[in-house]
Amino acid sequence: MDKDIQAGWARVRGLLRAGVGESTYRNWLKPLTLVECVEGTVRLSLPTRFMRDWVANHFGERLTELWVDDDAPVSAVEIFVLAGSEETRAVEPRIPESPDNNGLKLNQRYKFENFVVGKPNEFAHAAARRVSDSPGANYNPLFLYGASGLGKTHLMHAIAWQIHTERPDHSVVILSAERFMEQFVRALKAKDIMSFKERFRSVDVLMIDDVHFIGGKEATQEEFFHTFNDLMSNDRQVVVSAGKPPSSLEGVEERLRSRFGCGLVADINATTYDLRLRILQAKAAAAELDVSEKVLEFLAHKITTSVRELEGALNRVAAQKELVGREITLENCREVLRDLLRPNERRVSIEEIQKRVAAHFSIRISDMHSARRSRAIARPRQIAMYLSKQLTTRSLPEIGRKFGGRDHTTVIHAVRKIEELRAADETFSEDVNLLRQMLEGD
Repeated sequence: MDKDIQAGWARVRGLLRAGVGESTYRNWLKPLTLVECVEGTVRLSLPTRFMRDWVANHFGERLTELWVDDDAPVSAVEIFVLAGSEETRAVEPRIPESPDNNGLKLNQRYKFENFVVGKPNEFAHAAARRVSDSPGANYNPLFLYGASGLGKTHLMHAIAWQIHTERPDHSVVILSAERFMEQFVRALKAKDIMSFKERFRSVDVLMIDDVHFIGGKEATQEEFFHTFNDLMSNDRQVVVSAGKPPSSLEGVEERLRSRFGCGLVADINATTYDLRLRILQAKAAAAELDVSEKVLEFLAHKITTSVRELEGALNRVAAQKELVGREITLENCREVLRDLLRPNERRVSIEEIQKRVAAHFSIRISDMHSARRSRAIARPRQIAMYLSKQLTTRSLPEIGRKFGGRDHTTVIHAVRKIEELRAADETFSEDVNLLRQMLEGD
């Protein structure tokens, strides 16, 4: 096999491991095996169909994106399971060539019919439905906000699916704010900004996920402001999502926050027990899982952070049955999910981590945000980033912003570096463990 492909696979695995956490990587992604690369399609194998379907649904798009970002000669990723002479495949969409599709691939699971509606999300769901029925005519712009994992991205994709189905002549672009910024910067470097403007100002529907990511990025905000105005003046639909309401977006200019709030602002609140139980029931039915109502009630009571975490918990107990034949009982759930079910688990903030690590290494808290690169400053800062990834639910971009506005790739590098040092130096590993115990026990 081409050495460049093998080297690319090693880098992709490393980025996946740093981005998803050790538990998810070990259970789902570590078993992936690079088989071959044929005419631009990377072929990866997994031992069971259940694992193949789960990885394809949750990480298929990310796998393709990482190969592209690595500048490898890859245009698609194919995940398959080979059992005896029977081979089944899950092919991820090829990298689109049409500018109208630049950005996120639409997730097959994220449609309106798969969205479980309850009191916390019914308003946002109704607004999304109305926009998909009459894009550009009602509630423009639509601003969706809520904590991570509550369904914002699901509704964004559902709107795109509905418009694509009912109005195939409409051009729809859905992408993350991070992608928007990356493409803008790439256009600037290539001195091809006019093509960028034409691409985004000629669409019928523009959807930007996690718009808070452009906070502090003045040039990107300037371009997005003019793109936004151009689309609105031509009755084109704009939909954006964020973790906070427009008025609370840090680092985002007032003129943009004002425009975000001039249409309809719809929040998605934390899930209730009833909604969590109905979500679990729907997920179990869709996956044809034989799970008792008591187990589902137990999970609905215990996993309260996000819908994403709730689904992940169900998938983990289902995987135990699929892979090792362990029945889905309450006792087994407690054992398999013990890291999620620690009754007195304490939520730690990034600010607390920075303060504790700074005190431990006798540096100033301001050093966590500074540009200083001496080892005496950089190493504690990397440890704080690593612990932030391990002990909080913040995304990589969010962690980077808390450390002086650094890029998410800096956080990935820090996590990988600390993991390498822990594996090579037992004393260093004990020091990091001590910090973690102190933070969790405060």
